[in-house]
Amino acid sequence: MPENRKPQHRLDPRNPLVLDTRELGRRPGSMRPVHFSAPAPEGLGVVMIGVPPGAGIDLDLRLESVMEGVLVSGTATAPLTGECGRCLEAVSDELTVDLQDLFRYDDSDEDEDHTARMEGDLLDLEPVLRDAVVLALPLTPLCRPDCGGLCVQCGERLDDLPPDHAHGTTDPRWDGLQDLLDRTPETRTTEIQE
Repeated sequence: MPENRKPQHRLDPRNPLVLDTRELGRRPGSMRPVHFSAPAPEGLGVVMIGVPPGAGIDLDLRLESVMEGVLVSGTATAPLTGECGRCLEAVSDELTVDLQDLFRYDDSDEDEDHTARMEGDLLDLEPVLRDAVVLALPLTPLCRPDCGGLCVQCGERLDDLPPDHAHGTTDPRWDGLQDLLDRTPETRTTEIQE
């Protein structure tokens, strides 16, 4: 192995996102469809929304043998849970993403750090799945497109409050003027004469 190539960690064939390609073979043009469900790995999401760990991800893939390795393409469908970015209510949805990546054979002469590599006949789908899902997630998920958010005064959901909801607070910079208005006309006249 060339010295500039990074050592790979050993893939566990029991991991549900590690696929064995022995049945596919290495003859270019060979193709095999693969359909299965796998539990979601930890940390598959962003701050506000993500795939719950252990939730079922449905994968509908096609493995194709090419000169350089195995081309994996298809879709992954996963449930999402999180909270609305405006009102903090629970949000649940489903996400379908496209997957496509070339997994180079580990004995390939090409030395590209940014390409996925196989380990023997095994390939690991987790990095490809993680990239596709995380990039497709909304940064600010909403419970619905017209969510009103929270009242800045009381913190209640604006959608649950009546349309005439208001708070009687004023800007403290106007307090001096309010004092003048609160005085009776007789008091104001007396103060002006003095």
